[in-house]
Amino acid sequence: MTKRDYYEVLGISRDADETAIKRAYRSLAMQYHPDRNPGDAQAVERMKEVNEAYAVLSDEHKRRLYDTYGHAGLEGYTQEDIFRGVDFAGLFHEFGLGDVFGFGGGLFDSFFGRRPPSRAGPSRGADLRYDLTLTLEEAAFGAETSIELPEREVCSKCDGSGAREGGLEQCDACGGSGQIVREQRSGSSIFRQITVCGKCRGRGQLIKEACDQCEGTGILEKTREVTVQVPAGADTGHSIRLEGEGEKGEGSPGDLYVVLHVERHPTFERHGDDIFVQQDISLTTAALGGQVEAPTLDGTATVDVPEATQTGSAFRITGQGVPRLDGQGRGDQYVIVRVLTPTDLSDEERGLLRRFERLRQEPQTQSPVPNDDGRDTVARDGEH
Repeated sequence: MTKRDYYEVLGISRDADETAIKRAYRSLAMQYHPDRNPGDAQAVERMKEVNEAYAVLSDEHKRRLYDTYGHAGLEGYTQEDIFRGVDFAGLFHEFGLGDVFGFGGGLFDSFFGRRPPSRAGPSRGADLRYDLTLTLEEAAFGAETSIELPEREVCSKCDGSGAREGGLEQCDACGGSGQIVREQRSGSSIFRQITVCGKCRGRGQLIKEACDQCEGTGILEKTREVTVQVPAGADTGHSIRLEGEGEKGEGSPGDLYVVLHVERHPTFERHGDDIFVQQDISLTTAALGGQVEAPTLDGTATVDVPEATQTGSAFRITGQGVPRLDGQGRGDQYVIVRVLTPTDLSDEERGLLRRFERLRQEPQTQSPVPNDDGRDTVARDGEH
């Protein structure tokens, strides 16, 4: 995707001074920050675009490169290079906005932050998100579970350099400057393009002998275990905040947000705090009435089925749904019945069903007379 002009993004002229740049950034941040536009993906992307434009135009060196060569002047710059040295938290404190926007150390990793570090103090660690999948029963009744989080820390043996002691050498591509300068003459003009050295990635040094603990990365990958308490009645999308369990920072660590996802259940269907289940019943139970056992979250329950019940009829079992998140009782369960048509009929059964059909179709012409078994029947023309 072609990047828009940074001045156009901020809505300022190319000769705008530092004050005008800050004013424009403040106005756009207040408009597009995701805290003011929850769930709006376009606002997130727009905020990232505004952040990048401000990071470049507020830095004298990067702005000069951009003014001279456009976006090409920043080729070779990583996202870390673009945003290095930009104090967003301090900027909002300067505007007197304090915690309104919650800019923390993890600005681009997450917009969950709620406690920005002070301008002069050490930076706070980034907030993290973990997506946790649960069964319906775990979400309904609550659960305690452990999750493993990947964790990165600077290698203690090489202090993050990635090299053994004495294992660094000057980059031969940039001469140790970390930048590549290309010049092109056009008449009396000289065009100069400065990019980050691709060989040493701007460090000015190359690893000659890698650290045997981190294998040259400067970073150690570890995992840590965190216990999560899922409250009874939670559902998909519910977020659990674990303070201080996020990414480590120079100051306080960030927070961990565990977002729940409840699996589809093979038997039950949840709608809010209510549970729905389909129960098959026989043709005779549907016609004559009776009792059926229906599964519930707690086990089974007996449902009274009245005569002449049709497929799709719903029967409510009060208080057998999901416990409410606020602890105020439970929802209900609804049993939706489906009348099963008998299969694999014997000849005798087919005969009885045909006779039943005739009885339903023929008019009753005489009063009932007792049968041998004590039940009443109707004598019709031609029958004895």
